[in-house]
Amino acid sequence: MRTSLLALALLLAGTAQAQEVRAPAGTLRGVTAQGVTSFKGIPYAAAPVGPLRWHAPMPAPAWTGTRNATGYGNDCVQARMPGDLANTTLPMSEDCLFLNVWTPQPRAGAKLAVMVYIHGGGFSTGSGSSAILDGTRLAARGVVVVTFNYRLGRFGFFATPALRREAAGSATGNWALMDQIAALQWVKRNIAVFGGDPANVTVFGESAGGESVDRLMVSPAAKGLFGKAIAASGGGRDSWPDLAAGEAKGLAFAAKMGVAGDDLAALRALPADKVQGGISLLNPDEAHYSGPMTDGRIVTGDTDALLAAGKARGIRYIVGSNSDELGFIPAPFLKGFVAKASEKLGAGAEAVRTAYGSPEAYERRLASDFTFTEPAFSLATRQAGAGAPTWLYRFGYVAEAKRATLAGASHATDVPYQFDNLAAAGSTPSAADLAAARLVADRWVRFAKTGDPGWPRFLPGAQMLVFGKDGAAIAPADTPEIKAIAAARDAAKKQ
Repeated sequence: MRTSLLALALLLAGTAQAQEVRAPAGTLRGVTAQGVTSFKGIPYAAAPVGPLRWHAPMPAPAWTGTRNATGYGNDCVQARMPGDLANTTLPMSEDCLFLNVWTPQPRAGAKLAVMVYIHGGGFSTGSGSSAILDGTRLAARGVVVVTFNYRLGRFGFFATPALRREAAGSATGNWALMDQIAALQWVKRNIAVFGGDPANVTVFGESAGGESVDRLMVSPAAKGLFGKAIAASGGGRDSWPDLAAGEAKGLAFAAKMGVAGDDLAALRALPADKVQGGISLLNPDEAHYSGPMTDGRIVTGDTDALLAAGKARGIRYIVGSNSDELGFIPAPFLKGFVAKASEKLGAGAEAVRTAYGSPEAYERRLASDFTFTEPAFSLATRQAGAGAPTWLYRFGYVAEAKRATLAGASHATDVPYQFDNLAAAGSTPSAADLAAARLVADRWVRFAKTGDPGWPRFLPGAQMLVFGKDGAAIAPADTPEIKAIAAARDAAKKQ
């Protein structure tokens, strides 16, 4: 009996063991399981509360003793979307600037490639602590994985003239992007003690996280923080409102709350639920909320123009989208998206309609292609044209159990595949599903380690890699409809 108990104790010890590292701010205690050590809930900046609400992130205070890093920190305040796989049940708070690290070698000097993920959610929802973003399976491939939270909604994007004056020439308004930069700065300063190489960092993200990746690539404030980037379903051909427009929305919100627009103390004293205001993808509160803006410091212009100008020439770049991004939207609601896209195409709309070959194809596919597919193609074209190594992909894999109801891969369905975390995605994966996840995760890790994902580089008019039900295959990137959309958008931008 004693021998059996000893064997059990040794087995449990091998399954989960405490592990400590000494970071600059203090000692952290994580836990090792499956050959990977995780450190969760690490503050990368001071809590943005009280006078630090709508303030650039400040350094997190050091601590004495050993900080327990075995559990996640708070999620940022948000209105969670029902049914979203990225949801957690963690407490929500303004005190939410935490990150998580997974490493197979928690020791200085290991110099492993580092992968830093920016979560999606339309800049209004999401969490770096979601189960589908658990970094264990990626880290087991020999990399260090980091996820983090950043301020959302009106906490993350808010501007007034008084805040601009308070910033005294520094960045203002895009607090969420400042958080993202602060997390990357933390990685640069700290990741070596977790076994990571601060000179070999890949930033990757999906949806709003993908768009963040694109914006950070061309931001002077993020220069030198990473050398490789993967933008998944990030769009990127849109123009963000300028700071003046953001300030107007901020003043409108203050007036709605009965607060003087220049009374920062009163604005910062508003209850968190009033500031959050129910903002979500379904409730953008456009009269009182700007979302991200072109502030002139963090965001200096449109991504496509800045890539074409060579502002990210030194960054190796993977960009792509899913095969049926908005296919989950019922046809009656999809018509509204099609109408908006058609309006933005302007005089080129008819040429685009002709390129699709039928009115049915136009109505079915335009919204997805306009919002995600064409932007990925055009950003790849500009980055490759500027001389940077670039790769384009299309994710079209649909889980076997869902093929009867889904024509293609809809928005965000790729995320569990990127992390090889299908078991956390709400259904039992098949052997083919698991193989597809291994394939995608292997490509991403190979890129992080070597700077080459293993398929031919994109050149204007060249090919892309398609992840489909039969594996990965090369396919033409410049299809007639995508070329027509790109031409129409380019013409519209010149007007």
